[in-house]
Parts: sequence; structure tokens; C-alpha cells
Amino acid sequence: MGCSESMPWRRDDAISLRPARAEDEAFLYAVYAATRADELALLTWDQAQKDAFLTMQFTAQHRHYHTYYAGAEFQLVLLNGRPVGRLYVARQADDILLIDIVLLPDYRNAGIGTFLLTDLLVEARQASKPVRLHVEPWNPARRLYERLGFNRIAEHGLYWLMEWSPPGAVGTA
Repeated sequence: MGCSESMPWRRDDAISLRPARAEDEAFLYAVYAATRADELALLTWDQAQKDAFLTMQFTAQHRHYHTYYAGAEFQLVLLNGRPVGRLYVARQADDILLIDIVLLPDYRNAGIGTFLLTDLLVEARQASKPVRLHVEPWNPARRLYERLGFNRIAEHGLYWLMEWSPPGAVGTA
């Protein structure tokens, strides 16, 4: 696995979700910063420049998500009560939109994302709704989505729109 020698998650550990709160903003910032670490490592900026850039980008993304998906669930992913990531989902009339799922680096590739997404697909199957998401084609998470049965249905700029449909349903995108 890509997590370190000892897997940070065992099947008997408790994975849960709770709504993100204002006091979680520093953690949410750390999660966001972890998504940009590889690309920022390529820059010659000093740490203050990187921090300013990350703060600006995090604030813009946070504002965008809360403005355009005001009714969505913005949740922290908890492992045995400790925050390890975020899961943002908009349950809409015609679909379930996975806005964002991010785990801290030490918790990636350990089955936590699969566990969370499988639960979302069970919900979608019961509701007879497709699940949609956007992902960059080079994002390693794309392989997880494909393994779970998501298919690319469109391209929007740098992103692929992917969809999982319940058995017997016809995609509507």
C-alpha cells in the first residue's frame, strides 16, 4: 500500500463523518494544502509565498463550494474520532454530486476512500440516482473511480466528468 509500513486503517477501526464547523477551518486548510504539495514543491517560491498562495486558493475554493453548493453536506472524515479528510456531497434532484473527497496523505491508498464511496454508491442505488464527479485525468483517484464503475461522460476544461449509474439506469448527462 502507499501509506507507510503500518496501514493507518484497519477494518475494525471506526470511519465516520461529521459536519464541518467553523473551528475546523485550520484542518480543512491543511487538507487542501496537502492536495497541492507536489505541485508547490516544483516552485522556487519561499514558504511565505507558498502559504499566501495556498491561503488565497483555499479561500476561493471554500467560498466557491459554499456559494454554488449551498445545500451540500460538507463533512469531515473521521478515523476513530480523529479527522483525516473531507467529503463534500450535494444530493440533487437528478443525481448525487461528489463535490470533493480528500484524505490526508498518510490515509490514502488504505481503503478509506473506497469505503466512503461504496457507501455513497449504495445510497445512490437505493435512490435510483447516478453519482457524478469531476476529476483531472492525471489524478491518481481516477483509477479508484474507474475501479468502482465510474465512466467518463464529458470533458470540462481540465476536468473529466465521470458518472456511476445504478444497474438498469440510463445516464442523463
